[in-house]
Amino acid sequence: MGARFAVTGGRRGWTRTILTAVGVGLGVCLLLTAASVPHLLESRDDRVEGRYVIPVMHGEAKPSERSFLFVETETLYRGDTIRGTVLRPDGGRAPVPPGLAKLPGPGEMAVSPALADLLASPEGALLKDRLPYRITATIGDQGLVGPSELFYYAGSASLQAASSERSDGFGSPMGSDPMNAVLLLVIVMACVVLLLPVAVFIATATRFGSEQRDRRLAALRLVGSDRAMTRRIAAGESLCESLFGLAAGAGIFMLVRQLAGSVTVWGVNLFPSDLMPNPGLAALIAVAVPACAIAVTLFTLRGVSIEPLGVVRNTAPRRRRLWWRVLLPVAGLALLLPLAGQIDMNDSDIASYQIVGGSLLLLLGITALLPWLVEAVVGRLRGGPVSWQLAVRRLQLSSGTASRAVSGIMVAAAGGIALQMLFTSMQSDFMKPTGMDTARAQLFTSVPGADGTTSREIIEKYAATKGVTGVIGTIEAYAERPGPRRSGESFIPSAGLTVGDCPSLRELAKLPSCKDGDVFIAGERGKLRPPDEDPAQPGAQVDLHARNGAVKETEPELWRIPATAEAVDTRTHPMGRMDITGILATPSTIDVSKLQDPTTTAMIRLDPKVPDAAEHARNTAAAINPVTDVRTMQNFERDSRYSSVRTGLFVGAAVTMLVVAASMFVSTVEQLRERKRLLSVLVAFGTPRATLSWSVLWQTAVPIVMGLALAITTGIGLGLALLRMIDKQVTDWWAFLPVTGVGAGLILLVTALSLPPLWRMTRPDGLRTE
Repeated sequence: MGARFAVTGGRRGWTRTILTAVGVGLGVCLLLTAASVPHLLESRDDRVEGRYVIPVMHGEAKPSERSFLFVETETLYRGDTIRGTVLRPDGGRAPVPPGLAKLPGPGEMAVSPALADLLASPEGALLKDRLPYRITATIGDQGLVGPSELFYYAGSASLQAASSERSDGFGSPMGSDPMNAVLLLVIVMACVVLLLPVAVFIATATRFGSEQRDRRLAALRLVGSDRAMTRRIAAGESLCESLFGLAAGAGIFMLVRQLAGSVTVWGVNLFPSDLMPNPGLAALIAVAVPACAIAVTLFTLRGVSIEPLGVVRNTAPRRRRLWWRVLLPVAGLALLLPLAGQIDMNDSDIASYQIVGGSLLLLLGITALLPWLVEAVVGRLRGGPVSWQLAVRRLQLSSGTASRAVSGIMVAAAGGIALQMLFTSMQSDFMKPTGMDTARAQLFTSVPGADGTTSREIIEKYAATKGVTGVIGTIEAYAERPGPRRSGESFIPSAGLTVGDCPSLRELAKLPSCKDGDVFIAGERGKLRPPDEDPAQPGAQVDLHARNGAVKETEPELWRIPATAEAVDTRTHPMGRMDITGILATPSTIDVSKLQDPTTTAMIRLDPKVPDAAEHARNTAAAINPVTDVRTMQNFERDSRYSSVRTGLFVGAAVTMLVVAASMFVSTVEQLRERKRLLSVLVAFGTPRATLSWSVLWQTAVPIVMGLALAITTGIGLGLALLRMIDKQVTDWWAFLPVTGVGAGLILLVTALSLPPLWRMTRPDGLRTE
């Protein structure tokens, strides 16, 4: 009989069942997505490890038929990261990377589909100059992390062993250290915060049409149905609707799965095959959702079973009890507080079950306390405009439906506040200052192994690049004391040699004055070290072919430091690394072509008014050498694992909020549909539609304000408990503002979207009855 009620009853019965199925289906879709995370991570890791190039140990790096030289590159293009590997096979049997049928030849390039589309579009015109290869192949899915990844393999005949690595295969079981306990805490809390709202909304969706269902069951109770029969009928109806919801959720999930490859959220992109639910978790969802629907229905049948006459007559229900609602958050705190100071950054294990249990009880306390709070407050409200009185009277008669509609958002907001407090307080542990001075330069590049003449040309090319306003360009090498090691010496003393123009040298040392032809000796507080320790002495002779004590393959190249060389203090390096010390020389004082294996460094200052200035500078670097690495200077550097967890949390939160908002919209439409005849009667009696619209807004706003107050209180309490676990203090007491703002914004958006259905439902044909 209950199943028949779910699928019969005319248009109203089918509409109620469809709305319930859609609401449950959205939640099931998100649960199936969460159940796909293990397979998703495993698939992505397998593809990353499959294309990992295994470097051969330096002592064993000898050419063979199966070996090849390689250089891994990375560049930025308008904020997107483009990675690649440049290859040169040593023999005819070199292995082929995943996703390719053969290695690209010299001057050829195999690209990912996304990179091919970018290069073929007008937006990729600047990038073509940076990748001077001919596209001959497309990388298959098994060679990419995601469908939108920008990745390539390129062949080069000019790759040399001195500037590259040698390998003989792809694929490596890349092991990783255990994740520290603080990040484990964040991951555990993220799972609770993201999945609990879904469970709340599934429970809410099973109560769609609850007022009409309760009246029907109460009528059956009055005509002779006992309590057990009433429960069985209600359970049958809920079971049937939840099964429709499971089918709808599976269908929505399959649709989302097919669209996954075309959507990128917070830089994360997936192949459809990655979204494969774990069979055990999928089976658990298939059992848990109907069980949840039946449990919620039976729990809410107390009024129907005990006071069926009151339900039929629409009289006010019994007042809600408070004592058991308070027990939930109190029990949650009782589980969490003993863990204070128990989680350390160096640990790799936490009390997961205790943390999950305590957090669940604390957050579920919102869903239990909100209906009591709304009932207690609206029962004391009097007077006001007509729209306000209509809303208040409706809430006084039945506030449970309105409270349930916002409960999922409130749970998500409270959990989000706790996580935001946790993130803001712990980010200093995972973000370290680089010491880089981004006001003096924005890009850094280094080219090792160039001869001195080429080094000077490189600096000139950067200076002439469009959008570059200045270059701190230097040629760095070593100079050592001439002759063999002396008795008792373990090495021949050497000193750094830096050649640059006066503006560049001023960025590295505090120069009293500078003109071309000057030489300086930079050191701590401008003091010279003893000659036995440092050959950088005014008037001293040094060998420019420094080998650090190794047997020299070339004749010494002697150069005498001018006797007028002045000792100066060093200055903080723009890159934040160890300050430059040793000999600082201007170009005319030394023949840079005689330097042994110099390194050319350029710190580039960009004009913010020139569009794509950084891209032009990177193109110049690629023209000099296609594998030149150009680093973007930044003030802080994040831990990679912290960034991955943070990105994953943002992706999950975005998806959860969207699903919760969609479910809430369905719930709001269902409430309006139940009151369709009442609204039409009010309009027929002359009530303006604007008054009804404001009434609907007030009915949503009152539970929202109280729910947000509860969410802020609970979120701050949970956040404090989590911070006590890792022994941290609150760094931002206003961390709840962005989270509550998003939650309130979503609710207001859903309310605005519900106005068109409201206007349609207040037409005169709403008075018709069947």
